[in-house]
Amino acid sequence: MHAKTDSEGTSLDASWLPRSPPRRPIYYVQSPSNHDVEKMSYGSSPTGSPPHHYYHASPIHHSRESSTSRFSASLKNPKSLYAYKHVQLDDQRQHRRRRLGDEDDDDDELDGLHSGSERNVRLYLCIALFFVMLFTVFCLILWGASKAYKPKISVKNIVFESFNVQAGNDQSGVPTDMLSLNSTVKILYRNPATFFAVHVTSTPPELHYLQLRLASGEMKKFSQSRKTQRTIKTVVKGYQVPLYGGISVISSAREHLERVSLPLNLTFVMRSRAYILGRLVQSKFYGRVRCSVTLHGNKLGKPLNLTNSCNYD
Repeated sequence: MHAKTDSEGTSLDASWLPRSPPRRPIYYVQSPSNHDVEKMSYGSSPTGSPPHHYYHASPIHHSRESSTSRFSASLKNPKSLYAYKHVQLDDQRQHRRRRLGDEDDDDDELDGLHSGSERNVRLYLCIALFFVMLFTVFCLILWGASKAYKPKISVKNIVFESFNVQAGNDQSGVPTDMLSLNSTVKILYRNPATFFAVHVTSTPPELHYLQLRLASGEMKKFSQSRKTQRTIKTVVKGYQVPLYGGISVISSAREHLERVSLPLNLTFVMRSRAYILGRLVQSKFYGRVRCSVTLHGNKLGKPLNLTNSCNYD
């Protein structure tokens, strides 16, 4: 056996030293354009391939890194996973705020339209109310102005055409004096209004002795234009009116009626209605007439002037 040199011993000992464990393979995950995740493994082979081979296989691995690789890395690092979830929550919150902001804008627009329509309705109501008030004031002015144009009524005269008293019986058969009277009343009616006509009606003209009615008539209704007048003749008569001894003047002078002087009252009411603005604005006038007249038996057929013998209310 040959003696071993120091160099041989050293080389022999180095050959018997235990080898270092093989390097742990390194894995990279790429996401190609077709979204299929291809997992490629690069590293040293069991036979000890050179290390430059697995770097040469993927020269652009930094630029091809995607969200999938980041997610894989986050799975390995809990802190990275927490940060990823936090980013996702922030994105969801921002999206929710943006959506709520859009809804608020829509609500604001709807509120603006609603408030604008309410303002328009209020404006229209105010304009309508203004015109109604203006029209009402105008109608009141017309109505007040019409009151200054009250119709003029004047009784001119009365003519007693016949007068007769005779004995008779009333409807129940009681004997009493019966009076018959016929007369004509002349009335002047004038409408002084400048902007409306009137429609006239009247109560029946009546002749009374105290509270006893001796004769009555009827006046037809008519219409009178503005600033015009007319003369109305009305027949007032009574036939077979029972007296029951209520008129002592007639009872004492029944045989000499030409000597009779009988005081009477002529009364009636004329109603005038003016349509100023159609039927919307109307004005009414009442003319109450009361005339004192004396029947003279010797003046039958002659007109008795009543111009200064009447009261008008």
